[in-house]
Amino acid sequence: MKRLSIISFFLILSFLLILPLTTFAQRNQVPPSLKASVMQRLGVDTDITIEYSRPGVKGRKIWGGLVPYGLAPGNRYSDGKPFPWRAGANKNTTIEFNKDVLIEGNKLPAGKYGIHMIPSEKDWIIIFSKNNSAHGSFSYNQEEDTLRVTVTSVEAPHQEELMYRLNDPAGKNATAFLGRQKLKVPYKIELPKGQVKPEKRNNLTAYNSEYI
Repeated sequence: MKRLSIISFFLILSFLLILPLTTFAQRNQVPPSLKASVMQRLGVDTDITIEYSRPGVKGRKIWGGLVPYGLAPGNRYSDGKPFPWRAGANKNTTIEFNKDVLIEGNKLPAGKYGIHMIPSEKDWIIIFSKNNSAHGSFSYNQEEDTLRVTVTSVEAPHQEELMYRLNDPAGKNATAFLGRQKLKVPYKIELPKGQVKPEKRNNLTAYNSEYI
């Protein structure tokens, strides 16, 4: 009995010594979907930042396959509840605005939002959620929605790793889009009228009449 107790002690001790090494190795393992971010300034001082992880296509059918159309069927991680797509990999894809903006003409207050999407063959629902710290969309709660917009996807050249971009910045607006495989999902971001303040130049005040 005493010998068994000694053996048990050493087994437990070995486990406790190995556990930190295993945890350290996992933390230092390169993830398959690397983290990325993109930032764009509009107007004088409105900053837009998108943070996401970049899963690859890897020869798989993404849309209507790995990423189903509509809500994904519930599973043990979502407590059996159907859920939208996380719009990336790993933790929430997030978008942050330091000033109020318009998304497809709809006001969205300044803040940081978790992005979720409900794909379809044509029209996509983009969800901006007050919850920006969830792991994926498993715990998605519609009551936390701040805004939903519906946009139309378009065909595009093949994109192996998922990416987000802010294209065509024209001073007061830009087109944000998600790109993956042979698809883009664009949505327009604009500054509300009156957001841009007059800018002083050589003791003169310059105005842009579109914002007054």
